[in-house]
Amino acid sequence: MAEPQAVRAWLSGLARGNRRWIQGTVAAGTVAGIATIVQMVLLARIVHQGVIEGTAIGDLTGLFMGLVCALAIRALAQGFQTRLAARCSERVQRDARRSLNRHWRATGPVALGQSSAGTLAREWIDHVEALHGYFARFLPQMALAVIVPLLILTLVFWLDWLAGVFLLLSAPLIPLFMALVGMGAEKLNQQHFETISRLSGQFLDKVRGLTTLQLFGQTAGAAELIQQRSDHYRRITLKTLRVAFLSSAVLEFFASVAIAVIAIYIGFGLLGYISFGPAPELTLFSGLLILLLAPEFFQPLRTLSQHYHDRAAALGAGAEILQRLESPVDAHCVPRAAATGGDQADPATASLASVSVAFADHPHVLRNVSLQVRKGDVVALTGPSGGGKSTLLHLLAGFMAPDQGTVRVFGERPGSFRFGWLGQKGFLVHGTWADNLRLTTPEASDVAIATALRNVGLGPLLDSRPEGIYSEVSEDGQGLSGGQARRLSLARLFLADYDLLLLDEPTAGLDSDSEIFVLEALHKLAVAGKTLIFATHHQALLTLADRVLVVSGGEVRDA
Repeated sequence: MAEPQAVRAWLSGLARGNRRWIQGTVAAGTVAGIATIVQMVLLARIVHQGVIEGTAIGDLTGLFMGLVCALAIRALAQGFQTRLAARCSERVQRDARRSLNRHWRATGPVALGQSSAGTLAREWIDHVEALHGYFARFLPQMALAVIVPLLILTLVFWLDWLAGVFLLLSAPLIPLFMALVGMGAEKLNQQHFETISRLSGQFLDKVRGLTTLQLFGQTAGAAELIQQRSDHYRRITLKTLRVAFLSSAVLEFFASVAIAVIAIYIGFGLLGYISFGPAPELTLFSGLLILLLAPEFFQPLRTLSQHYHDRAAALGAGAEILQRLESPVDAHCVPRAAATGGDQADPATASLASVSVAFADHPHVLRNVSLQVRKGDVVALTGPSGGGKSTLLHLLAGFMAPDQGTVRVFGERPGSFRFGWLGQKGFLVHGTWADNLRLTTPEASDVAIATALRNVGLGPLLDSRPEGIYSEVSEDGQGLSGGQARRLSLARLFLADYDLLLLDEPTAGLDSDSEIFVLEALHKLAVAGKTLIFATHHQALLTLADRVLVVSGGEVRDA
């Protein structure tokens, strides 16, 4: 978990980048506060002149018009305050998501795949959304809780310095107790976000593996685990709510006591029971105005108390986000700039020159490997599991960088060249078949999508579906068999028309019929002149290749 000081510094950095929006929100709130003071002054003047001086209603028209104008200005200022606060929050969330996106890109798909999709989704959506209240409400209210009470305090001191002293003495108690309560709230919110992140990841994993759990009779244990985690999350949430209510109760108590003391003082002063200080000079105007301003003096502090949990929520969410941003990035996953000097890379080959890759648990995955694959070649990578086949594909895709040596793909740095990728698990999103194929080719027509599906042997299934290419499919392939889901992913390669195709075990886990369809689809791509490099253990795919390479013991050699 990130240190609290680091989280505060990160939040301060986001605030500095959007300072003018925060200042605009504070300015609008200040205008609303001044309009409120003017409103109370006019209201007290109307009552004083109408009751004490007996002024006719017609003579009070100017004051009533001023009161209406003050109300209108206050409403407009509050509207601008809300609009500017929302704009500030929008920009802050955009900056936070850009930081996450940059980190995810630097981490790369290989290392990022080790994190739960549920955790990543929570960071991107809920954790970033939790910053809204802090920047839209709490930060501007921090300034308004000082500016507006000071304006009111100045006016009250001018009217009656003893009443001003009562307000001045009661004001510091409120932020003091808010800070004491807030220390516990901050810790609870960090636990809250940590708990919900774990719960989200575990729940998503259990849903994705539901079929496996059913096959092995482990659904009861999984359900009990989710129930325990959910109950723990419930307890943390209730603790957070109790602390939030406690902070509001503390503020209301002290504010009510202070207002009651001032009301007693003004009441006895107007009745003549108090002769100390400025009490004898109290009038209905000054006394009523002080009473009207006393709740408004505490209102910014009340609002700050209501938004104080936004600060705790932002600190909790910020700790999770910052932990992600500060997580170390594997050096293998950091893209490297293209080398300068030396021989010019051949634009007709994909090549590795003296490439070495080592991991902590596998020190010699690839060792001084040199390889060239010409455009249009069909190359199969085979060898024992863990021998480095996937690592070799990741290097060509730009998902990883070598410890030593250089990698070029048709004269360009890996990752900067358009290529098709099919991993060991096909990637699907919840939607229609067309939605999934348009992930890589958004402008594809319905006819092109249908043609791509027929190229991978899904023509009969397509004809049997009333919705055609707009048939529904879930992200786990529900509605399709494993082989059909894999072929749906493979259809993207036909639709996008890539020159280079990298495939990691394209027939893994498929039945014999699905293997035949995949093999025929890959054969069509090879005949079309595409460069295919795939890792496989299946003999049928090896026969498709022009060249078979054995990856084993850190070496790559021809079979």
